[in-house]
Amino acid sequence: MSRRCSSRSRRAFALFALEWRELLASRAWWLLLALTGPLVGQALITAVETYAEVSGGAGDGGGTGGPAALAQGLSPLDGLVVPTLGAYALVATFLLPFVAIRLVATERESGAGKILVQSILSPAGLAVRLAVKAGVLLLGWLVAWIPGLLALLLWLGYGGHLDGGETANVVLGHLLHALLTIGVAVAAAAVCRSSSSAAIVTLGFTVGTWALAFVAEGREGLLARLAPFTPEAALRTFEHGELRLAMVTILVLASLAGFAFAGLWLDPFRPVPSRAVRSAILVLLTLGGAGLAASWRQGWDLAEDRRNSFPRADEAALRSLRQPVRVTVHLSPEDPKRTDLETNVLAKLRRVLPDFAVTYAAQSRSGLFESPESRYGEVWYAVGPRRALLRSTTEPIVLAKLYELAGVPAPARASEPSYPGYSRAASPRGAAPLFYIVWPLAVGLAFAASRGRWRSSCRNLI
Repeated sequence: MSRRCSSRSRRAFALFALEWRELLASRAWWLLLALTGPLVGQALITAVETYAEVSGGAGDGGGTGGPAALAQGLSPLDGLVVPTLGAYALVATFLLPFVAIRLVATERESGAGKILVQSILSPAGLAVRLAVKAGVLLLGWLVAWIPGLLALLLWLGYGGHLDGGETANVVLGHLLHALLTIGVAVAAAAVCRSSSSAAIVTLGFTVGTWALAFVAEGREGLLARLAPFTPEAALRTFEHGELRLAMVTILVLASLAGFAFAGLWLDPFRPVPSRAVRSAILVLLTLGGAGLAASWRQGWDLAEDRRNSFPRADEAALRSLRQPVRVTVHLSPEDPKRTDLETNVLAKLRRVLPDFAVTYAAQSRSGLFESPESRYGEVWYAVGPRRALLRSTTEPIVLAKLYELAGVPAPARASEPSYPGYSRAASPRGAAPLFYIVWPLAVGLAFAASRGRWRSSCRNLI
């Protein structure tokens, strides 16, 4: 048994080494590395200069009250982490798919996949092959994160502040976004006959999710429920400092479904009708699992300023409510008041109330042509059998009304330290030469060295 396990591990390691050499031979991956540095550098320089401009207004004795008040709650999450690491959303959307497609499509187009199935590596199985490809692609993606790590270290070197929890949450969001992109690209490469077709399908999926989010804006129904789980919308949730179990589960599930879909179509010994039937079953199971996960409310507010949470005393009191809480909102989707209500109150209530539901009763998108009998502008709160009308979207007023309807006293709020804000008037010194010159040059030298080793190994094989 031990010899068999050792033999399988050696074969898996050999397969990993083979896939890694394929990645090193991919010019698309080296191009991704070379372009990532300048993109991250430009984002960092712009973010630091903007941050310094806002912070400078607070440090001049308050000569201009507006900027000083703004800098009082200045958050590195919004001011630096999100815009700097946002460069990776562009890289994952427009460059990473070509790297993943090449790792699968070249094997399919050349027929090497069939040969590999019949070779000594065949006991590893198709699932192991796909797992190894995923591991190699994720490792290559982590290498591309070196500029992002350098950017964060530079910010710390400038004397800036970073919170570990909210920063790690943004990094996790980008990692899951990249994993989903890889899953879609691998699935497209497994089905399409050429790399160009797979690239078009992958970019079509991306554009389709953008269109879905655009069409769902200001609407109700199924589209509005699907829009928050599109890749870009999901990434914005992480960038806002919130970690949702449903979001993580759906992104991982969709990514694994992409690899499973690819496995069905990369199997050369399975007939096409069987692949189609199994693919349909896989899609239905994935949709069912995603629908189940979408109902989960577990989440964590990792933002240092607790922007997604009520005060701790109020959260403890709300979690103790056992009566169902229902909210009926007579506001249209495009009404700014509804946006304030959703952000400041309803989204926070969903995370803490054990039995909570919201009904949107407005009949139009803008609310301009609502009849007087439609009760437009009203927001009704019900706790158990008791109901009350409240038009305010202010958090303390809504909480006080909920406690009144529940018949419980408002909790004694302990004095919580307010978020201090972290103003920093820094200059992005050293960033331009590092990301515009040093990083592309280092990638070019590494590419030349890897090509030299590749040619040397080929000559030795001959």
